[in-house]
Amino acid sequence: MRMACLLPAAGASSRMRGADKLLEDVGGQPCLAVIASRALASGMEVFATLPSLDHPRARALTALDVALIPVPNAAHGMSASLRAGAAAMPEGVEAMMVLPPDMPSLETSDLKQLVAAYAGDPEGILQATCRDGTPGHPVIFPRACLSGFSDLSGDQGAAPILKSHKAQLRFHALDGQKARLDLDTPEEWSAWRASL
Repeated sequence: MRMACLLPAAGASSRMRGADKLLEDVGGQPCLAVIASRALASGMEVFATLPSLDHPRARALTALDVALIPVPNAAHGMSASLRAGAAAMPEGVEAMMVLPPDMPSLETSDLKQLVAAYAGDPEGILQATCRDGTPGHPVIFPRACLSGFSDLSGDQGAAPILKSHKAQLRFHALDGQKARLDLDTPEEWSAWRASL
């Protein structure tokens, strides 16, 4: 199955008080590059939305085989990234994983688990959950759902698509709380590092 991974990386990091969460250090590399590398290692084609192609985040991805998608209207919220990313999916891509790149606890093994689980039933939408069943990310959408991304607006992400396709929604539990662990503030990054 040909699956692509979309990294919505055009947001403003507004809660980081001047820092960029996607350029935070994870094992000696920017978080965005680490997440992109893990997605590539799981066998997917990787696409990243960015505020512009000369943004510092683009430089973090220079050495990686990642297709960059500029989102000039990124200030309109997460939906702008998702619309642009879905529209950029090449013909032949059968499914798209949406992977927020501020989730450094997600390992290549987690992504491979999700890819394999989706391949076993490729008609539905597959959403990662925490071990206790709390829904989170990543989420894998079949090609048939991608046209619906053009109608997204605001900062609610793909929630309207999940709601309208509730009967198709399936879940796959990842260890612990990693499906919900996104790091948006300096305090969250400090706490995550302290937990390692």
